[in-house]
Amino acid sequence: MWCFLGSECLLFGALISTYILYRGRSITGPNPKQIYDIPYTSISSFVLLMSSLTMVLALASIQRGDYRRLRIWLLATALLGSSFIAGQVYEFTSFIRKGLTIKTNLFGSSFFVLTGFHGVHVTLGIVMLLSLWNLSLRGRLTKERSEVVEIAGLYWHFVDLVWIVIFTVIYLIPSPTHPGVLHTLPGP
Repeated sequence: MWCFLGSECLLFGALISTYILYRGRSITGPNPKQIYDIPYTSISSFVLLMSSLTMVLALASIQRGDYRRLRIWLLATALLGSSFIAGQVYEFTSFIRKGLTIKTNLFGSSFFVLTGFHGVHVTLGIVMLLSLWNLSLRGRLTKERSEVVEIAGLYWHFVDLVWIVIFTVIYLIPSPTHPGVLHTLPGP
């Protein structure tokens, strides 16, 4: 699992670096300042971070042999992750309505690829959590197999940690201003 997470670090490191290189360099709009809704994305981010807590509670539950609570916390984690994905879908559609697509400019391309890859990873994590929930329902996930939940937890915490970095880079660190960069939408 650690080798897999290491390779994922390299993947996201490359995607984040690409985003940093291209943000603020587009000659056409819209640019980040025109489309970001930081309060909305902050709430969505908080929801994802709270899912790390419910994942910890799921692991603690299976280690105690409390299978009912294990199922509750696995389902809660999956639901919080699904809420985050729903927030991302809403944000993506909002950006598209404001004129930013993957084809609009370098910023749009790097933004959608980076956040899209993260969204795919969260979705895969949700599938993993629901699979564990299903195994638990059928009595096939026991205290003796708690390492399976621990591995899923490592992956889930990794995805959350990556989002903290992405959120910080995209939403909290201001985009540099480059000469010749258009900072307003062109008029009709």
